[in-house]
Amino acid sequence: MNDRLPHEKGFHVSWDQIHRDGRALAWRLDGLGPDNGAWRAVVGITRGGLVPAMIVSRELDIRTVDTISVKSYNHQSQTAPHVIKAPQAELMGDGTGILVVDDLVDSGKTLELVRKLYPKAHFATVYAKPSGRPQVDTYITEVSQDTWIFFPWDMALQYVEPYRGKD
Repeated sequence: MNDRLPHEKGFHVSWDQIHRDGRALAWRLDGLGPDNGAWRAVVGITRGGLVPAMIVSRELDIRTVDTISVKSYNHQSQTAPHVIKAPQAELMGDGTGILVVDDLVDSGKTLELVRKLYPKAHFATVYAKPSGRPQVDTYITEVSQDTWIFFPWDMALQYVEPYRGKD
């Protein structure tokens, strides 16, 4: 019998790993843009998408970078997503040529909201869970729905008990 909470099935991502995976995402996206393979801009979904968006924009030499801020979590509980800050309207249009980047798609609600706003944008995440996978055009790694991903910007170094209990 498993007494663990869903977030206790953890997938820990280091700074090195997010950098490697962000670069792998950029390589996958290279040449997929509508302008002879080029993208007009990268839009990172804040906050988690900022690091991978920066890595992708650097790797693909995309100088136009903006953000969209969507809040869909209150601590570790999911809530209905809503836009707090939108990217420049004149940049976005219907999303054609825009690469929208996030760290993770979980339920897919955040990307579903952004996709309604910019239906022709290309949506890319580093990690994808099965429920949100249909909202993503490109991703690197799929993890199970009950896995909680611990990103390096959310962590501090400390002792953790082994998965199967104490030694």
